[in-house]
Amino acid sequence: MQLKRFKVGWLSTNCYVLSCEQTKQAAVIDPGIEIEDEAEQILGYIKQNGLQVKYIINTHGHPDHRSGNTVIKKTTNAQVLIHENNFEHVPADKTVKDGDVITIGNIKLAVLYTPGHTPDGISLLGESYVFTGDTLFAGSIGRTDFAGGSFHDIINSIKTKLMVLPDNFTVYPGHESASTIGNEKKYNPFLQS
Repeated sequence: MQLKRFKVGWLSTNCYVLSCEQTKQAAVIDPGIEIEDEAEQILGYIKQNGLQVKYIINTHGHPDHRSGNTVIKKTTNAQVLIHENNFEHVPADKTVKDGDVITIGNIKLAVLYTPGHTPDGISLLGESYVFTGDTLFAGSIGRTDFAGGSFHDIINSIKTKLMVLPDNFTVYPGHESASTIGNEKKYNPFLQS
């Protein structure tokens, strides 16, 4: 697995390019691109590494996580994936649900339905890592005061879907720096009760 993180948009969203070293298949996760330079950086990386982008995956429908779908799709012809509870009506080629497996070359990502920040929130579980979108951050959780948000749901999602993972799993969130499940169990103030 190869992983490259780009900080994009005015909210500094983490856009990840996840690729299989053997097959060169790739996925772009949360392309919240807002300016041409950001698109050029990401597309340049894809081209330089000879990657074939199979999927554009949105962890949820907020604009800061999907505003670059069109420009990435136009260049790569990748399929846009989002959860079936797509409350923002993001144009998508296919919807996913809890338990689905997304295959990118030799990489398998299991879809975990993790609502709370939004009704269509998902996390993507890999071999020893998880992309959590705006559900779980290093030392924090996603906001729940937007339309469709629920504090009860986000805490339930985190405790039943994410905190059950092994402590050494890396957490790749939608904003800020990476963490581990173990660190979040110990130090995240929202998870101490």
